[in-house]
Amino acid sequence: MALKVVAVDKAEDLNVILGQAHHIKSVEDIHVALAGSGPRLRFGLAFCEASGPCLVRRSGNDEGLVELATANAIAIGAGHCFVVFLREGDPVNVLNQIKQVPEVCRIYCATANPVQVVVAETDLGRGILGVIDGRRPAGTSERLLGALAVPKQQ
Repeated sequence: MALKVVAVDKAEDLNVILGQAHHIKSVEDIHVALAGSGPRLRFGLAFCEASGPCLVRRSGNDEGLVELATANAIAIGAGHCFVVFLREGDPVNVLNQIKQVPEVCRIYCATANPVQVVVAETDLGRGILGVIDGRRPAGTSERLLGALAVPKQQ
């Protein structure tokens, strides 16, 4: 077995969602979930088949994002993984819709941060072990309670 780290290639202003699904129909269903989330959302989606011809299926409404998702899916090369890039939208607005797609098994990350994917490679193929999402903490902040803060009784 070999371990590899694959950096997700993306612009700083793009959000990426990396996940795992279990069927070639995943691309169609994820596309429908994204397209139905709002008229302004621009997205590209790619999914690595894990059997048969083992192609990268792709879709989206922004050709540049489709190409970017495809290139990243090929670089990761793990069966059943999918890559979504978003523009003019945030993962928080689509994540629940994607999770509700019956074929979706797992979401590894949904972020605008730099991402590295830890991949294991064996004779059978590749699998995602996890992701590195952003940088290490630099310290701590004050404890934030925001609107949940209860004033002390006098």
